[in-house]
Amino acid sequence: MPQNLLDFDLDGLTAWFTELGEKPFRARQVFHWMHQSGVSDFAQMTDIAKSLREKLVQQACVQAPAISYAHTSADGTRKWLFDVGVANGIETVFIPEDDRGTLCVSSQVGCALECTFCSTGRQGFNRNLTVAEIIGQLWVAHHSLKTEPNRTTGEISDRPVTNVVMMGMGEPLANFENVVTALGIMLDDHAYGLSRRRVTVSTSGLVPAMDRLAERCPVALAVSLHAPNDALRDQIVPINKKYPLRELMAACRRYLVHAPRDFITFEYVMLAGVNDQPEHARQLVELTRDVPCKFNLIPFNPFPDSGYEKPRAESMRVFRQILQDAGLVVTTRKTRGDDIDAACGQLAGKVADKSGRVMKRMHKEAA
Repeated sequence: MPQNLLDFDLDGLTAWFTELGEKPFRARQVFHWMHQSGVSDFAQMTDIAKSLREKLVQQACVQAPAISYAHTSADGTRKWLFDVGVANGIETVFIPEDDRGTLCVSSQVGCALECTFCSTGRQGFNRNLTVAEIIGQLWVAHHSLKTEPNRTTGEISDRPVTNVVMMGMGEPLANFENVVTALGIMLDDHAYGLSRRRVTVSTSGLVPAMDRLAERCPVALAVSLHAPNDALRDQIVPINKKYPLRELMAACRRYLVHAPRDFITFEYVMLAGVNDQPEHARQLVELTRDVPCKFNLIPFNPFPDSGYEKPRAESMRVFRQILQDAGLVVTTRKTRGDDIDAACGQLAGKVADKSGRVMKRMHKEAA
């Protein structure tokens, strides 16, 4: 089986080339060809000796996940479905804006955490993605978008992806080693050269892994909070039963010592009548009083049989005002790509409910 070179960061690729009896600079050359030039055919790596190219053809490959389909939303949002084998798919979303292009990257096939408002959890958990499958999403997006003009300016950019958020399918910190290796490639100046401030990992609150990330690869951190107290969060974000809010807030404070930004972003999906009331906003103010942070409020994106509804605009306004009056920075996420099911919480929304959550809820309601 050929070795997929997208599985390696530069140190790993250098070690692999050393085993082949090749000098370290050859690894840098190939790394540059793969990531900066988007070349997967060794024959096109023209500054590499023909004998090495022939050796690589026999022993290696550069293979990103295959594209099953690609859709473009009316607002310019792009979504790719990648085939990762055995009827498994992962989704990646690119959100273009005037001043940046953000790629939302998946880390797992499905998700084991079963947050009740998230459609990805419906399919249950299949497996972790490899490094090649994670970085391959950026590889495909970066090199395909480089040939397309900006929708606003009409210009073609050699760096269309300026920001990466690990907020796609899966819990990134549950696939720790592969995600950290992929992050290293994103940050490497020989590859994509992204700033730590422009790469964000989102977690539902895996506290020990948050501490490890701070030591190994401190990038910007977003925490999927979604509730202001343990009783409610236990219901909608079940990992809270293992790592309750007191431990999570302490982990956030520890992370900030190493973080490239001086705040934590708290993601908060607003569910009508569940977590969107004024008392919930006031509880959030108290909960985060000692954690420098900003809030990103996300109106729930409905999907079939979710059991939740989108909040009213007035509820969103009042909730946001309470947070702002307390001195917190608050943004409200614009819904992007919902016509192609690329909006937050909609990834893989049409897959089968392998977790059985819908049937469980229906039986409970019928009892």
